[in-house]
Order: sequence, then C-alpha cells, then structure tokens
Amino acid sequence: MASVHESLYFNPMMTNGVVQANIFGIKDWVTPYKIAVLALLYEMATTKSIALLDRRRLNKLILPLQQVSAAIRLLVRVRCRFLASLKLIVRSTLKTDMEHFFTILPNAFSDSEAFKTSVVGLFMRQMLLAYNKLSFSQVYKLFRSLQQYSHRGGRPQCDLSALTTEDMELTSNEDTSVDPMEKDDSGETRGPLSQKQAEYFLARQAYLLKNDENKAMKPAKLQDELNNILKFNPDFAEAHYLSYLNSMRVQDVYISTHSLLHYFDRLILSGGEGKSNGDEGYGRSLRYAVLNLATLHCRFGHYQQADLALQEAIRIAQEANDHVCLQHCLSWLYTLEQMKGSDSVVLTEDSVKMAAHFCLPYLASLGIQSLVQQGALQGMPANKLLDALRGTDIMHWKQSLSELIDISLAQTASIWRMYGKSTMARQQAQLLLNMNSLEPVNFGVQQNNTEPFAIALCHLAELHAEQGFYGAVTDIVKHLKQQFPPHTQHAKLWMLCDLKIQFEKAMNDGKYHLAEPHVTAISALNATEGLYRKAQLLKALNQTSDASRVLQRVQQLSEKNKNTEMIIRVMLATADLHWDSSGFATALPLLLQALALARQHNLQSLESETVLHLAFTQLMLGVPEQALALVQDVLECVLAHGSVLDKARALLLAARCQAALAATLCVETLGEAALYFSQLNCKQRLREVYYLQARLHHSLGNVSERNKSALLFRLLNQELPQSKSLLGVSCV
Repeated sequence: MASVHESLYFNPMMTNGVVQANIFGIKDWVTPYKIAVLALLYEMATTKSIALLDRRRLNKLILPLQQVSAAIRLLVRVRCRFLASLKLIVRSTLKTDMEHFFTILPNAFSDSEAFKTSVVGLFMRQMLLAYNKLSFSQVYKLFRSLQQYSHRGGRPQCDLSALTTEDMELTSNEDTSVDPMEKDDSGETRGPLSQKQAEYFLARQAYLLKNDENKAMKPAKLQDELNNILKFNPDFAEAHYLSYLNSMRVQDVYISTHSLLHYFDRLILSGGEGKSNGDEGYGRSLRYAVLNLATLHCRFGHYQQADLALQEAIRIAQEANDHVCLQHCLSWLYTLEQMKGSDSVVLTEDSVKMAAHFCLPYLASLGIQSLVQQGALQGMPANKLLDALRGTDIMHWKQSLSELIDISLAQTASIWRMYGKSTMARQQAQLLLNMNSLEPVNFGVQQNNTEPFAIALCHLAELHAEQGFYGAVTDIVKHLKQQFPPHTQHAKLWMLCDLKIQFEKAMNDGKYHLAEPHVTAISALNATEGLYRKAQLLKALNQTSDASRVLQRVQQLSEKNKNTEMIIRVMLATADLHWDSSGFATALPLLLQALALARQHNLQSLESETVLHLAFTQLMLGVPEQALALVQDVLECVLAHGSVLDKARALLLAARCQAALAATLCVETLGEAALYFSQLNCKQRLREVYYLQARLHHSLGNVSERNKSALLFRLLNQELPQSKSLLGVSCV
C-alpha cells in the first residue's frame, strides 16, 4: 500500500481559512478500514490471547490512519507559515519581502518532513522554479494577483487567473545547457528573460570580459542583448554597468558615459544601499559615481575633464570623511599626473603611505609598482627596483592577489629587458605563462587574457625574433591574435609588436618596399616609434637630409615624454648619418653623450651598442688598437644577451679591427659573423662579409677560398643595390 504522504495534494489556495487536503480515494477505503479495526478490537476484547498474524493485521490497519493525522498537522503548520509570509508580501514592496520569501523558501521548512520528501515539499520546490522563470513583468503580475487574493479573503474563485498557463509553465523543450541569450541569431524580437536568467547572463558576460574577453559576446551583439533586457526593465542597474564595460571595449565615449551615469542613477533610486546605511548609501554611490566618471575620462585621454571630476570626488569624500574613497582618488590622481607627463613621485609615495595606514594592500601594492616603473625610467639601479618588487610579491601571495602577481612578473620581465638582460626577461615571461592562477575558474575560463599575459607574450615574440626564430614568432603572434582579437582592449600591444618585428625583418632582408607600409601602421599605433622607423627607412634609402629632419622631430617628442631609451637611439641614428658624410670626428661628442646617458640609466644593452659605435668611429679615425679594446670590453655582454644581429655586427667589427692589425686573426671571426648574418638572411651584411673574406684570402694567398667568397659576393651584389659599406663606411 502506498504511503499516505505520497497521496497528498497540497493546494495553497485555502478556502475560508480551512486547509484543503484531499486524500485520493480516502472515501473508498476509510469506512472498510474502520469496520476492520472495530472487528479486530472486538476480537481482542472477547479473546484472551490474540494471534500474531491478527496483531500484525491490526498494526497495518492503524498505521495509515496515523499517517493521515500527521499529514494534516503538517499541512496546518505549512498553512500558517504561508499565510504569514503572504501577509508580509502584500503589505510591503515587490522587491523586499517577496524576493526575501522566495530566497529563504528552500530552508524555511528544512526542519520538517515537508521539504524534499513529500508532495508538499515537491510543490514548494516547483513553486520556486516557477518563480525563477518569471520575467520582470510576470513577477509584477504575480505580486498584484497575491494582493487581490489577500484582499478577497482567500476565496477559491480567485485562482491567480492573471497569470496564464504559459506564464507559469515549467516544462520546456529548450536546451538548458546553452546560454538563452545566445540562441536567437535570426534577428527576431525575443521575449523577456526571467530575473534569474538575466542575472546569470550579466554575471557570465562580466566574468568573461574580465578574464577571457575572447569568449564573451561580440560588442554589437552584447549591446543588443543588453538593450533587450533594459527594454523590459529599464531600472536594472547591473545591465547599465555591463553596457558601460562593453562600450569601453570599442572606445565608445558616448554610450559608456551614458551607461555609467544611468547605472549610478538606478543604484541610488533603488535604495539598495540607502536602506541599510541611511543617507550614507546615497552619498557613497554619488562619490564613487564621480570617481568612476573621472576614470572613464582618463581612459579616453580627456585629462581636463578627468581632473575636474577627480577634484569633485575628492571634495565629496572629504566632506563624508570617507578615507577609502580618498585613497582611490589619490591613486587615480597620481595616475592622471603620469598620463599628463608630470612628475608624480611625491603623490605616489603619499598614496602608498596612506594605503598602508588604512590597511588597503591592493592600493599600496599598485602604488609601489608605479614607483618601480617611474624609478626604472629615471635610471634607478636594478637591484633596488627588484628588491621593492620582491617585498610586494610576499604580500601578494599572502593576500592571494593574483592580478598583482601577474603584473609584478610582467613588470619584472620588462625591467630586465630594458636593462639588457634578455635571458632573465625570458625567464620571467615564461614563469608568468606557466603559473596557475589563484582566481577561481568559472565558465571553463582561465585567467589568461589580461594585460600582463599580453606583455609577456609580446616579450617572447620579440626575443625569439632577435634570435632569428621567426617560425616561433609566427606561432606566438597567431596565439596572440586568437587570445586578443582586434576588437579587444589589449590588441594594440601585439599589433605594435608584430609590426615592429615585420619591419625589422624587411629591413634585414633589404626589402624596403615591404618595410614602408609597416611604418605607416606603426605610426597609427605609436607616433614616436613610427617616426623613428621612418628615419631608419629614409637612411637606408640614402635620403639623409629627410632622415635628419625626422630624427629631430623624434628627439623633441622623446624629450617631452622623457623617453630616455628613444633619446639614446636617436643619438646613435644621428651618428650614423654623420658617418654617411664621413663626419666621424663630429659623431664622437654625440656618441659620448649617449654613452653617459646610457650608463646613468643603467641601460646595458644601449651602452654596449654605443661602445660599438665608438669603436667603429675610432677604427675609421685610424686608431684600431683602441677600437679593438672597446669591442673586447663589451663583446662578452653582447654574446650573452644581445640579439643575433648584435652578435654578428660586433664580430664583424672585431674582425675589421683585427684585420687592421693582423690579417690572420680575423678569419675565424668573419666566418662566425657570416653564420649569424645567414640566420637572419641579412643579405646586405652578408655581402660585406664576403667582400672582406675575399680581400683577406687574397692577401693571404688562399686562391680557392678567395674565389669562393668572391663568387658569393658577386651573386649578392647582382641582387642588391650598391652600398657605401664597400667603400669602407659601415654601420655597426
């Protein structure tokens, strides 16, 4: 016999305050049960002993009656609780007690048998699922229907007819494993989503934008979906904020500003914060609204508007004595000063001290990383910078600040690269790429599309290109294109990196017609880099006067932006122009100034390159002994950390110095230089090496080796245009 609990049907629509508990078939079997029980009781009264079989029959007959009684008592308790919750709902607002009722519904009856085990519990779970599927307008209909039902005294004719069967239908043939917002690609108007569906969609897309933007919806499609949500519920604040994030992806200043302001307007009007904090909730939203507006203008480069908004946020935060908001304002203040090119070291130091005082490790660590970046640009020793980063890394691991760990590793790789230690830079980049993230993995997404990952991959691409591994460079750039599509915010990093690599490769191959389009593309991403590459191209095309004018413009921009590395490179390029006009003596003061600047800022790679320029100048001035001594001083560093081109040029210069002193010493050096140039397919430099080898073997009487080198030189000379290097003028 089935349990009576399994044959109960609970109807929440009570009639005149009486619980309607229908027990299917109870009229058919209750009376026979009563007769059987009375017969057995009469037999027990007239018989001294009752058989075991009859006693078992009596227990089976009494048990269903006991279950019916327990079920009725349970239904009475459920009814009382439901009526109490109903009264709270209809007497208050839609968002507060009604939402609270369905939030606590799974745990409200956990102490009784009504939950999970009986038909009553199953009905409650079904009711919860039905509520979660309701759209915003349907929730309002339900609320109004409950109010009408309560005002009519719970009469049975009020059956919530305002909600149709389709509104409350739970069964669906849709695939629940697919995001409902990603199903309709036909362009037809979609119906409203339920509140839970919309919240899940917003949370999922926000997470993807933060951790793996490539897997998020395309900007246009996502904006359409957000507009669809806001059409049915314009006061949904979270949808406005996601619209703000989505507009930032495509640099749409109008929609991003509009959505950000609407987000804080809805947040304030909803009373979510003000309910618990009084007026402080409103004031807090206002402060952070102005602060976010300032950050928005910072991202778009509107420095004057950002400064005005930031000053307003500081004023409001000071009036409210909100130290946390003030710290955020101060951190953005020194960031804004850095963007404008001003010295913000003092502001940054004050921000770090105050953040540590108020126990804000995230802001304190960001300030220290900013100080490290400024210190690197100002030429501080590497050991001090790395000690500061190591101290912050300890705090990052203790606090599980994975984002700051990634930033620290990428920053360390950049510092090593700037100081000319390519091996250490490669190690730090690999460490970042192989480190497991501390962030929880949701939606099958790894946190690998952040700016530090893009920077690390770009470093690896450039380092592989410097060693001539262009196949690996192609694979890295392909991965960057997949992970950071052109519409994403960090795509500019790999675009500039790829263009610079392609430009250098075309210049090494002597294909200047292929390098020219890259100059235009680089200028669109970075004006200073574009002008510098343009000067290199003009010099290669023997347009020295135009190249000189472009270098002067680059010098002015670099001094304005305090770009020390570019200033030194411009000095070296200007010295190359002096060489073209045989002005070796006039190039010396410029090279000495560049050497002093490189040593002052601890730029070892540029220091080595400058020393090689000085050595070539001295060789051309007729001092080969001093030139060879200078080359030998930096040769070890170049071979350890330099690119293949740097190694080949240094060995070629060493061979020329040796040839000026003793011809027999430079045979092996020239062969090694030719091997490096061949790795890069640098035909211009290979032609020069073959020319020197032919001259050398001719002086030594090696006829076969001379003819072999002469043949290789002739083949390249027919393919390439005439060069001044054959006349004795050669850049290192």
